Amino acid sequence: MVTLTHRIKRIVTALSLAVGFSLPALAQETTLDELYQDLLAADAGAYAAIEDEIFATWDKSRSPAMDLLLQRGADALLDGNPQAALEHYTALIDHAPHFAGGYFGRASAYYILGLTGPALNDIARVLQIDPRQFRAIDGLAVIMEDLQRPEDALELYQMILAINPQSVPAMDAVARLQLQLEGEAL
Repeated sequence: MVTLTHRIKRIVTALSLAVGFSLPALAQETTLDELYQDLLAADAGAYAAIEDEIFATWDKSRSPAMDLLLQRGADALLDGNPQAALEHYTALIDHAPHFAGGYFGRASAYYILGLTGPALNDIARVLQIDPRQFRAIDGLAVIMEDLQRPEDALELYQMILAINPQSVPAMDAVARLQLQLEGEAL
């Protein structure tokens, strides 16, 4: 059984790993579309590298100062200080309101602090900026499970698989939730 702590660590780890990569700023928009297409066609051996490139693209603000705020927020989350992370991510959002990485990080901090409503608002903002941001969809699915809404969570994990068909965590979640819902139907 996946614990709440494990889910949080999965989200924070994905955020932290992505912060360490970089791509040329001018190529980001085109590259992201290409990467999503590559991800759809990737086999089990190639998808992880493509996924890492997507994470890197998501988490590059095109500003070293904003990237530093993002890194400080991620470091605070890893250090177990979601309040400090919240402050870094809020500062990032104030200075770069069209950068989804700040909203995703702040949603993670809100979630850890038990503030589900604000976390949902920030996830919605991420998905307005990039509807294919499967980390945000995953975060939303985790919240749906916490709210005892397994049907909604299942649908969200299936959405992830439509974007990222090789996602092992999403496949595992789909199998787990389908089994759970079949058991409830009996």
